[in-house]
Amino acid sequence: MNKIVQSSEKGAEINRRGFLARAAAATLAVVPGVTLSLYGSQASAQVNAGNRWGLLIDVNKCRSDCNSCVTACSNENGWKDTGNPETDPQWIRKVDLKDLATGREVSLPMMCQHCESPPCVDVCPTGASFKRADGIVLVDKHICIGCRYCMMACPYKARSFVHEEVPEEDKTVNAPRGKGTVESCTLCVHRVDRGDIPACAIACGETGNGAILFGDLMDPNSEISIQLATYQSSALRDDLRLNPGVRYQNR
Repeated sequence: MNKIVQSSEKGAEINRRGFLARAAAATLAVVPGVTLSLYGSQASAQVNAGNRWGLLIDVNKCRSDCNSCVTACSNENGWKDTGNPETDPQWIRKVDLKDLATGREVSLPMMCQHCESPPCVDVCPTGASFKRADGIVLVDKHICIGCRYCMMACPYKARSFVHEEVPEEDKTVNAPRGKGTVESCTLCVHRVDRGDIPACAIACGETGNGAILFGDLMDPNSEISIQLATYQSSALRDDLRLNPGVRYQNR
């Protein structure tokens, strides 16, 4: 008898999720007039399975007192860090690490790692979390129901939940945002789709540090592929075998 009750409850829960997903798709006003076609949807003509976009970050060039990549991301995508990490969006954040054995300290930017096998996509009940053919991992805000399973699944703590209404001045066509949804680094997909590079990489280059290199991991002639083939690099939590699209040198 207990098994029948549990099965019925499970079915009801699945139906509830389906209803919420459909309702969200029909009614969620993320940004008036903005559709996912502007946000790098799977149907975008620019998406090519022959590409895999990624970042290579040289931590020796990343200064601990520099937050230009964070500021650039915030300005580009309309989120703000008010100093409250528990509720503030954190599409990208600076992390300081110290090797307890040697005392060596490094600073590095942490963002969505755009995994080849993203756990966030695996656990999403509505399909709102998805990976494009070119490796960029995104959240479809129109069908995200805010369950936050993806946040729990992400080993990098790279996703944020929007707790409050998004002020009009923070709404951009670049990255639709809305209360009750989950968001994270999009690799500036709107820029990538027009042949540009992410705002964080541009800002880092403008400081003279040049710690962030963006490129096509599938192109053996791209600068990022040449660097990866020439110098040793590592992935964060490489033991999980997620094959992130973000790699770090000199970590």
